Amino acid sequence: MFFVDTLEFEGLGNRSYLAGGPGEAVVVDPPRDIDQVIAAAARRGVRIAYVAETHLHNDYVSGGLELARVTGARYLVPAAASVAFARTPVVDGDTVTVDRGLVLRALATPGHTPHHTSYVLEEDGHGVAAFTGGSLLIGTVGRPDLVEPRLTEQLARAQHASAHRLAEELDDEVPVLPTHGFGSFCSGSQAEGDTSTIGRERRTNEALTRDVDTFVADLLAGLDDVPAYYAHMGPANAAGPAPVDLTPPRPADAGQIAQRLAAGEWVVDLRNRVAFAQGHVAGSLNFEGEGKPATYLAWLIPWGKPVTLLADTPERIAAAQRELVRVGIDRPVAAATGSPRDWVPGGVGLRSFPRATFADLAARRGRGEDVLVLDVRRDSERAGGSIEGSVHIPVHELPGRIGEVPAGEVWVHCAGGMRAAIAASFLDAAGRVVVAVDDAFDAAAEAGLSLTRSDTD
Repeated sequence: MFFVDTLEFEGLGNRSYLAGGPGEAVVVDPPRDIDQVIAAAARRGVRIAYVAETHLHNDYVSGGLELARVTGARYLVPAAASVAFARTPVVDGDTVTVDRGLVLRALATPGHTPHHTSYVLEEDGHGVAAFTGGSLLIGTVGRPDLVEPRLTEQLARAQHASAHRLAEELDDEVPVLPTHGFGSFCSGSQAEGDTSTIGRERRTNEALTRDVDTFVADLLAGLDDVPAYYAHMGPANAAGPAPVDLTPPRPADAGQIAQRLAAGEWVVDLRNRVAFAQGHVAGSLNFEGEGKPATYLAWLIPWGKPVTLLADTPERIAAAQRELVRVGIDRPVAAATGSPRDWVPGGVGLRSFPRATFADLAARRGRGEDVLVLDVRRDSERAGGSIEGSVHIPVHELPGRIGEVPAGEVWVHCAGGMRAAIAASFLDAAGRVVVAVDDAFDAAAEAGLSLTRSDTD
């Protein structure tokens, strides 16, 4: 009897899998922090015999090499992936026996990367699970533009062919178990739902319901900005990631925090956006620990810039550390816990800014006031509608473009409030007067604000 356990990593929108039988198991696309995987195997009472990568990941640093070293497992990596370490290269059709009656079969599915490989778990010769990595996702496919711009269309066409190969070779009831697609920017579009099967994808996935030319045109038209940190993930995975150190960072007192800010380092406040707006260290930046701190922090930070973390509890610092190592930010230089008054010399000199709703913005405009509105959503979001007269700078571009924000008080918004809080903290750190709109964008029209689909304002 086989099992498949799913390990979810919501911050990055990815999943890893532990699958096997009574005695031995395989881990597919493990995270950088392998202790969670080892604990999952211990709960099952199984030995990790294999670690399998579907591809060299572009959105996170893999723990596969370290997991294989620690457990003695064979490390399965697509043969065409160029890596600087010893591994067991796999090509299309290769099989390994995971446990009695359980076989893992490699199935070449290029598209997300040229070497991408899916794995089919077979019990007594019948497919029982398909680990599709960044190939066939739930309702979509992995984006094909992360390797080389000149290969994007070719890889998009390969995605279409790979999806069809999976659908043709596997039965309808076989579960589709992708790595990406649960909020990951590696997804070609927003995935739909948490679970799926080959049969469901055959009916609903555009890669399987549209001809190749239509599919490719739509896929390429829908591609959004690539997070800047992706440029560092592939090389890190090819070189062989080092083990992680999750011990607590060096403590920082108020004087040291001030020194780090003066030196131009990043001081990141992990508290929720409501608490940050009410009071924070001048110059600190707000990346909510409960949101996606690793994704947006790694996207915005100049690579290699020292980071000091602030949070209300040590547990929040530890959780953020775990998120950050997954994207290659290995060690915060320091950390502090407590309250904002603990983080400034003498407990005085905190900054704050107001929060508002779209109804508040509509009321201001209704009184005839000329309010500067900054939209920090991505281009694809803004294309669906924007507040008339608003200025548009996506949040990931804002640190380098703050000088383009017109003078005066700035009302900043996104789709739900989290990115607006990030942007507000950058503007506040730059000395701007800011109001953070903490509201769902759907409320803008309900509040009576005029929307436009033109992006030429």
